[in-house]
Amino acid sequence: MRKLGLKDGRGVWLTLGLVLLLALLAVAALYLTRPTTLTLAVAPNGGTEPALLRAYADELARRKLGIRLRIVPFDGVSESAEALKAGRADLAVVRPDVAMPGNGLTLAVLRDLAAFVAAPGASGIKGIPDLAGKRLGLLARRTADRTLIGNLVGHHGLELATEAPGRKAVVLVPVEEADVTAAFRAGRIDAMVLVTTANSPAARRLVGFVHEASEDGEVALFGFPDTAAVLARWPRLQPVTVPAALYGGDPRLPPEDVATVGSSYRLMARANLARSVAAEVTQHLFEMRAALAETVPAAEDVGHPAYEDTADATSARLPIHPGALDYYEREQETFIERYESWIYLVAILGGGLGSTAAWLRQRIGRIRRERIEVATARLLELRSEARRETDRERLTAMAGEVDDLAGSIARHALNRPTEPRTLGAANVAIEAARSTVRRALAGAAGPAA
Repeated sequence: MRKLGLKDGRGVWLTLGLVLLLALLAVAALYLTRPTTLTLAVAPNGGTEPALLRAYADELARRKLGIRLRIVPFDGVSESAEALKAGRADLAVVRPDVAMPGNGLTLAVLRDLAAFVAAPGASGIKGIPDLAGKRLGLLARRTADRTLIGNLVGHHGLELATEAPGRKAVVLVPVEEADVTAAFRAGRIDAMVLVTTANSPAARRLVGFVHEASEDGEVALFGFPDTAAVLARWPRLQPVTVPAALYGGDPRLPPEDVATVGSSYRLMARANLARSVAAEVTQHLFEMRAALAETVPAAEDVGHPAYEDTADATSARLPIHPGALDYYEREQETFIERYESWIYLVAILGGGLGSTAAWLRQRIGRIRRERIEVATARLLELRSEARRETDRERLTAMAGEVDDLAGSIARHALNRPTEPRTLGAANVAIEAARSTVRRALAGAAGPAA
């Protein structure tokens, strides 16, 4: 006896298609909402920048924002710049006058540095030429600052000496901050050169030490003039102004604005970092600046690089990352703009899945109709065979097969919609086959009795 399975797979296929679509949407949502982790190279060791950026990373994690920072410390800014250049970091603290990675673009200025000299009034030091033959104190362990000061005094016809100062030479004497006043009184130094943020507490303390060491209470404070010429020779420096009366209002110190040059510590990103990610890093840093300043006062010094327009910002010697410009000019990408490629992809795949599901539905329906038609054809075959059959056992088997086919068609009609034409033909075939088999069985029973 031949049995025909008519179990309908329509629901199974539709369920599988729906599960696949939901899985695709879940994967896309997971990808779009997962935090982006960036590697950040920080330096110098013991400086304020690493402390600031560690606090920033902690705050990003605490607020569960879409950016995470993995902090990698380095001893100096040369090493952090090299990490960015070599692709081992996505972001880095960079001091351009020390090392400038070719693939680095500025996100924010963490701290501006001004180079200027403070000397006791009685020293007779009023300008750069007066430094000849003098001993100039410089905070210890500042190799980058020593290089910068060497270039600046060299531009003004002086040179650095290692021991005794000469007629055209000046000796840089490394001193610790706590020893500045004692160094003045002991005659170890004649003036202090500072490379620091002009309005920082450290700068105010150092100028205060110079004031304490001054016998007449006067302090001369001056910068490195001819800034345009200096910047032409060292384009990675920048012009800086020390405001008048920054270190005192009576008497005013300095008595007027002091124009000088300096450098900066910058948060830089690799040039190929996505604009949206760069904009988000920049935005969060500025939005959190006040909160970070509660624990790391250096956060107050964070600012944006100066520029006049977009063309100026992207073509400068220290160019700004396009993503940071998007934040500064309030032109950040919307969610749709940022993920439009993914949205289009999901829409295309969703449409494709829908088309596939419709095709499967049609295909399954056609297969189902074909199976009923096969069952109907078999019923008609049984009717024809029953007319010629005389063996009672064979006729009994035919009767059982007719009942099985009828049951399968009935279950299908109850569970799934079926075309009336197809179902009507099947019913006619069932009745015809069953009637013929019964008559054949009756005819076969007469002679046997």
